[in-house]
Amino acid sequence: MIERIAVETATFLVLAVAAAGNWAAWLGWDQERDVHPDGHETGPYQVWQVVGLVVVLTMLCVVAAALRRLVTAVAAPALGTMTALCLDWSDDDTGLWVVGAALVLLGLLAGGLVIAVLAYGVQNRRAGSAGGGARSAG
Repeated sequence: MIERIAVETATFLVLAVAAAGNWAAWLGWDQERDVHPDGHETGPYQVWQVVGLVVVLTMLCVVAAALRRLVTAVAAPALGTMTALCLDWSDDDTGLWVVGAALVLLGLLAGGLVIAVLAYGVQNRRAGSAGGGARSAG
């Protein structure tokens, strides 16, 4: 029992730290907005950075779901990403970062849940067809 708890905790922590590192690698270094010739601002993030972040988060979710850790697959990447995001955005004097963080959290949880359930379902379907095929052949 203690070994199982230790493995669950370690898996959760590794995924959470990986998700925080993912934020730092893709978005954490980019802090400046782009000012265009007509004066409007965009950024600080580019589309490719956000896509990279989401692809890695998806892979983290899929790995955890493949290990049959559905709660960890959803919660750990969300916690790690939110920790890094809050550290990164909390210097905003307007306080609007909290609204953005709340929306990102909702997206992380919803997206993580969908990905984890799909990955888990695909894994179960493959295991079922591999097991069913072996039985019918034998």
